[in-house]
Amino acid sequence: MAEKKPQTFANHACFDPPFHFFVLPIFLLGLIFSLIHFFAHITHGGFRDHFHAFLLILLALALLILALKVRLYTLRVQDRVIRLEERLRLTQLLSEPLRSRIPQLTEDQLIGLRFASDAEVAKLVERALNEKLSRKEIKQAIQTWRPDYWRV
Repeated sequence: MAEKKPQTFANHACFDPPFHFFVLPIFLLGLIFSLIHFFAHITHGGFRDHFHAFLLILLALALLILALKVRLYTLRVQDRVIRLEERLRLTQLLSEPLRSRIPQLTEDQLIGLRFASDAEVAKLVERALNEKLSRKEIKQAIQTWRPDYWRV
């Protein structure tokens, strides 16, 4: 089995090819073509033709929204699991003064910290709390990247 490419800030974001390059484009094309069909035939045809064309637009829009919402729900559940996992990890790795401040970390900060190695996480938690670092700033500050290949 081939080794995975080491993950860094520059390459940690990824695409899900079936979703990003097939499902979304197909649903988007469906919406575009249904709009073209509706507006191309708006000047002629009866009420029934307009009604069917309008229903096609609604169906295409509903499918596109469904695809986006399913993706969003998946990411939200994953973020909740990451929050829990990081809180557990930090409870084990941090000394008491910082451990008691774990609840002060925002969701974005916890999600950013998941990439920090065990050796540098305490320093980054302290910086994140004191400097109110964003998820992106935390990721950029990481020296030793802890990869997450399971992100969807």
